[in-house]
Amino acid sequence: MTLDKLTLPQLFKGIALFTPGGDLIYCIDPHKQGRWHLHLCATLQEILDLPEPPHFLVPCYTATIDHWLDPRTQQIRTFAEAYPAVMRHQAVLNAIFGTGELVWQSAPWQEGLCDRMVLTSYRSLFPQLWEDHDLIVRLDPFEAVPYYQESATLQVQPNTQGYVLRLFVAGHSPGIERILQNLHELLERFLGQPYTLKVIDVVTHPEQAEVNQVTATPTLVKVWPVPIRRIVGDLDNVDKILQMLGAKEKY
Repeated sequence: MTLDKLTLPQLFKGIALFTPGGDLIYCIDPHKQGRWHLHLCATLQEILDLPEPPHFLVPCYTATIDHWLDPRTQQIRTFAEAYPAVMRHQAVLNAIFGTGELVWQSAPWQEGLCDRMVLTSYRSLFPQLWEDHDLIVRLDPFEAVPYYQESATLQVQPNTQGYVLRLFVAGHSPGIERILQNLHELLERFLGQPYTLKVIDVVTHPEQAEVNQVTATPTLVKVWPVPIRRIVGDLDNVDKILQMLGAKEKY
């Protein structure tokens, strides 16, 4: 992993969420308005194409830091705490939070929490979490929402590759099969990068249509890489799709 130098506020609360494979997603909140765990899980779901947000990673794979002003001494103090499973990542935590060679405290162990056997039981359903994608993502708290929507702003390392696409349809028909076939042929021919294309039926999953702000079908949504883009209806327009994907120059 490589890290860019960040300009950090003087006072802030930070939340970091790791995967078992060593990927990292984090948030720096100067207003200390929330814990952001749900936002981090929802963003991981989209980036790694998980079947659902990996809430089971919390709190076992988390670390928190608080830069606060002591009202008695008027000095800035730091409280940094990490769970045992991520203590080995202290160097990375110090890099993203600008804390030099700070020694992090180990979060208090709770009976029945972070049981390795229980966590490992999720591996078959979430295999991506046990892979190392060399991923470091910063989620902007001012843009974060409970679900991954168009306003979410992500800052990702340049070597992160791949596309995450969603195709929203209403039921199944020969027309949908033709769209899928054409999309796969187009993506294989022009992208030149890995991609995942998930088909979501809004008839059986109407909540997904609401979360992703889909009002008509078919709709193709590029959720990664950002910025999020969408095409409604006209999925036979190859030039338009390539422009949305940023691959028009290859056409």
